[in-house]
Amino acid sequence: MLELLIRYAHFLGIFMLVAVLVAEHLLLKRRLTAEEMHRLARLDAVYGISAVIVLLAGLSLWFLVGKPPEFYSANPVFHAKLTLFAIVAALSVFPTVFFLKHRKTTRETVPVPPIIVMLIRLELLLLAVIPLLAVFMARGIGLGSS
Repeated sequence: MLELLIRYAHFLGIFMLVAVLVAEHLLLKRRLTAEEMHRLARLDAVYGISAVIVLLAGLSLWFLVGKPPEFYSANPVFHAKLTLFAIVAALSVFPTVFFLKHRKTTRETVPVPPIIVMLIRLELLLLAVIPLLAVFMARGIGLGSS
């Protein structure tokens, strides 16, 4: 039962992560009002929380419940999946810093650097590849043929 609950938390975290990132992307524009910047900063906080849920649930699935850790550890597809997750996390740092820096702005509008939009789009692209890798893992791809 614990495994099911952790898997459920993992899936909910993933859905929340993607939904919030899509919302951030849809709300972004060249110039944001103080209200919009505050809203994006709050959304980005939810994005961070969902990433932590995904990470903790994923680590629990890897080391505590479910298949033996070797099932995952020996699979290069799993390592590719982890690497993409880490890259997405690293890419999210700059937008997060930008949102935090400007969340309490007193300026009428804040210009959004184009790199912020590009990084969020890249995060979305990489996040779209992770489920494909999960499907490969579920099919045993990457385990080799013994």
